[in-house]
Amino acid sequence: MGAQASGPGRTGPTVRESSRPRGEPNEREPSRARRRLTLRSSYGIGRLVLAVAGVIGLIGNYEYVLLFPTFAAYNVFSYFTVQSAIAAVIAFVLGAIVAFRQEKDPQWLDLFRALVTTYILVSGIVFLTIVIQSSSRDYAIEVPWPSQVLHFYIPVIALLDWLTDTGKARLSWRFLRWILPYPIAWGVFTLVRGSFVGWYPYFFLDPAQVSGPLETLLYCLIAVVLLLGIAAVLVATSRLSWRPRPRGDRTSSVPN
Repeated sequence: MGAQASGPGRTGPTVRESSRPRGEPNEREPSRARRRLTLRSSYGIGRLVLAVAGVIGLIGNYEYVLLFPTFAAYNVFSYFTVQSAIAAVIAFVLGAIVAFRQEKDPQWLDLFRALVTTYILVSGIVFLTIVIQSSSRDYAIEVPWPSQVLHFYIPVIALLDWLTDTGKARLSWRFLRWILPYPIAWGVFTLVRGSFVGWYPYFFLDPAQVSGPLETLLYCLIAVVLLLGIAAVLVATSRLSWRPRPRGDRTSSVPN
């Protein structure tokens, strides 16, 4: 029989609480946190590898164009691919730093990452289209390893990084309005600059290589559709329920 309390303040039999491992819930949570941290760290390492690959590809591409004495080396920085690749290296480094330190990405980082991922994917698709079409024209385009790294390998791996990353923010559809300003500014600058220096980074911008302004406009419209389409896919995948979210959590959408 259980012991009873004695004295005037006796209230009844003593109830003994069942023994429960108090530290068990607290031990499980750090274990899950460690697993999440390990996964995030692997993304950080992968992004650093992508950044290094991007730098190597940019250097290799620059050294490759130096082999052509008729090509002005400074023109290489006029390519949309090169500019977006430089931005991608910055995004990979920032993404790696955040992945090592935080479980979730801040909104500004994933906004930047989505922009960069869209641009490098479109660059790869456009370059692949140009290579394929060159077979029907009077010239051939070589695809050395730096171009393969910048146009194909990095964009594909960056897309996989985006699709599988569970720490990215949930983007708003308003993000799509940020996609076109930079490509439009680049296109206007390139057309104006090309009219003065007589050189264009892509054949469809060169009046001497197309049938007229309508063909250039057609290619530009195709590029716009690609930009918006790929950006829409990135937004849609960021809004999937990869992980449970607290109710009423509205902090993951892109601000106005």
